[in-house]
Amino acid sequence: MSQAQPAPEWDTDKVLTVPNLISFVRLLGVPVFGWLIIAGHDVWAVGMLALFGATDWLDGWLARKLKQRSPLGIRLDPAADRLYILMAIIALVVRGILPWWMLVVLLARDVMLLMLVPPIRRATGKLALPVLRTGKAATMFLLMAFPLVLIGSAKSLGIQAAFWVGWTFAVAGAVLYWTSGIMYLRRTVEMARERREAIDGSP
Repeated sequence: MSQAQPAPEWDTDKVLTVPNLISFVRLLGVPVFGWLIIAGHDVWAVGMLALFGATDWLDGWLARKLKQRSPLGIRLDPAADRLYILMAIIALVVRGILPWWMLVVLLARDVMLLMLVPPIRRATGKLALPVLRTGKAATMFLLMAFPLVLIGSAKSLGIQAAFWVGWTFAVAGAVLYWTSGIMYLRRTVEMARERREAIDGSP
């Protein structure tokens, strides 16, 4: 009796799909988002981040509803998340709201993942491993942290407690971010070892 094949991760190879177009628009908003923070338009920046979060859910829902999950779409979502997080950190560092070491801590993790691309591609033929729940949780914490830090730092809004709540989310997100990174590293090392053993054991 043959084993059932695993369900494919995507429905189509098309690039121009409704979910992908939403993701492209979201990516185009990254520099605008950064400018809003640096220019001090905090309310608009927070509103844009909220809109980004809504479209992030929308394109995933549409991809499933319209059966338009695609290899490109699977890569665009985490790429957009990382770019918004990176842009938020850079802009907040420029504003003097976050220390520079926060940027270094989070950027170093992404640099490490970029270095894992060649061995992952050799082992799986893909550019990245499946997204982990730990990584998703880290992204959620960080995307919640930055608007809270921004709101708490705006004296005109008078919600200073939000700053410390945001910092709590930021630290927790950074820990989870690196936890998922180490998990990716371990899995990559394991796959490289398995691949080497398979080659050495081949006739």
